[in-house]
Amino acid sequence: MKRLSTIVIQLARGVSKAVLRFPLTVLALVVAASLVCYLISLRLFPAPLLVEKAIFALAVGALVGMAAQFSTERFAKLTGKRPLVYLVALALIAGYFLILWSAPEIGTQIVVRSFVAIFALFCYVLFIPAYHKATDFDRVALVHFKSFFTAALYSGVLAAGLAAIIFAIDTLLFNVNENAYGYMMAIVWIVFAPVYYLSLLPNFNESSEEATAIADKKSEYPRFLEILISYIAVPLFSAYTLVLVAYFFKILVTRQWPSGQLGPMVLIYSAVGILLFILCALPKNRFVHWYRMLFPKILIPVVIMQMIAVWIRLDAYGITESRYYIALFGIYSIVTGVFLSFRPNGRNGVVVLLSAAFAIVSILPPVDAFTVSRNSQINILETYLEQEGILSSDGTLTPKSKVSEDARVEITAKMDYLTYSGSSSYIEWLPEDFVIYEDFEQTFGFVPAYRYDPGIDNQYFHAEIDARKPVDIRGYDVSIPINAGKYGVKGISEYPFSVDGQDHILRINTVSANEVTATVVDGAKMPVVTTGFYDFAFGLKDEMRDTKEWFSPESLSLVVEDNGYKMKVVFQWIDLVEGDESNAGVEYMADVYIATP
Repeated sequence: MKRLSTIVIQLARGVSKAVLRFPLTVLALVVAASLVCYLISLRLFPAPLLVEKAIFALAVGALVGMAAQFSTERFAKLTGKRPLVYLVALALIAGYFLILWSAPEIGTQIVVRSFVAIFALFCYVLFIPAYHKATDFDRVALVHFKSFFTAALYSGVLAAGLAAIIFAIDTLLFNVNENAYGYMMAIVWIVFAPVYYLSLLPNFNESSEEATAIADKKSEYPRFLEILISYIAVPLFSAYTLVLVAYFFKILVTRQWPSGQLGPMVLIYSAVGILLFILCALPKNRFVHWYRMLFPKILIPVVIMQMIAVWIRLDAYGITESRYYIALFGIYSIVTGVFLSFRPNGRNGVVVLLSAAFAIVSILPPVDAFTVSRNSQINILETYLEQEGILSSDGTLTPKSKVSEDARVEITAKMDYLTYSGSSSYIEWLPEDFVIYEDFEQTFGFVPAYRYDPGIDNQYFHAEIDARKPVDIRGYDVSIPINAGKYGVKGISEYPFSVDGQDHILRINTVSANEVTATVVDGAKMPVVTTGFYDFAFGLKDEMRDTKEWFSPESLSLVVEDNGYKMKVVFQWIDLVEGDESNAGVEYMADVYIATP
């Protein structure tokens, strides 16, 4: 018992010191957790836009606070100006929030830019203590690595224990608000986990004997980690390397380039390989020695082969955000491989700096991922339109109904991409009031076309409602929009509604990558009507073997009745992919209409 109390006291002291050392970061985390708890209590979908923007700004702000603190510790000139440094950090956070303020929604661009900014700031946090060799970068990286997994382990155990306690109270004593689990997870993972992680980080640049001793102790390389890295991870990674090399020899012999699965595999290979390279800088043994000597040299040809495959796809389909980042990471991997080949025992901090530099490049116009992808897709779209005589050199559109099948499919695909990515407003010749669901045929002269090819490994099917036609909603009481499936909201999402004073819940459950169920629950929390989506989508796919225009609302409507309730699911679109497990799945966007007895 005494041992336990000692551990708890030490943990509390460490957390208290972290709060005093990183006040801005802790404040950002606490406010972010409070806002997340507020969103959980609202149970609204979509969530209030202003709150979402504040959460993203605070997430970036937490890293800005870390960067500010480590800067004051590293540079003596800033040590006495800590309040001024924090004022600058606050200004940066406020500036980022103002940038988000004007955004009409939290789209892909904001999410990607925020995470890239967080990644670049974290790279800065890793590098700055070792700037100008003030300390050993490899030891700094090791401390962060150990602290991260220690905090994750403690937080995981804490979350599991608290969840068990809440469950026991709810089962044995009295009903607990179902939001309690969400509140607990938000507090544990948004506040406790990162704050405890911060409490494990020493002051790497303090020169006192006590601080130096603490930093030296925390940067000791654990024996179990040395065994894990040197004798398990490195050999396994080497075996994986042999598989990739053999696959590339197969490509050279067959001259059949992969259709797209190679890029993510090599990206993961490169990222894990570079991480291992940094982590095994301190152990001294034969496995590590040969790995650090050979990996950079093997990485270069592997990534070059992957870049050739990427170039083939870029030439065929143009640049998208995902292909941009795969290509950019490939370039980064080649540069890193060349640097480490000449300096295998050099400063690994340069690798982290390169990571931050490439990350920042990817979000700075005009070379950022979104600008480059948008321009690429617009250029390809214009090429197809000009070849078919729909678009003239002066930007005049001439709708034509007789267009080749391939052009119809590609023009539809590009317009879908540009519309859903919010980039259609950048098309100069497109009418300002253009709405893809209503004006596509009038603008281009043909209805949208989608290809379904049963001969390929990953069979793709897309069905989209004809928004020009009305939907019969007579007799229904409420309408609830949903988005679920492989890429939508995971797990169970609940949408409360009330009819004539009676409370109900529409429960959407993403059962798997394919199946989604919709269930209406009455005031007694009993399911009254339910249906699954996958059988309907699969049956619809079997009716189509080639490109097809938009579907009528009737053909995309699923109606079920039970216990006097009636539920009508009108799908706005369905994306279905069959094939290997990594790609297979269905995405649904629908409006659910419900009629109560």
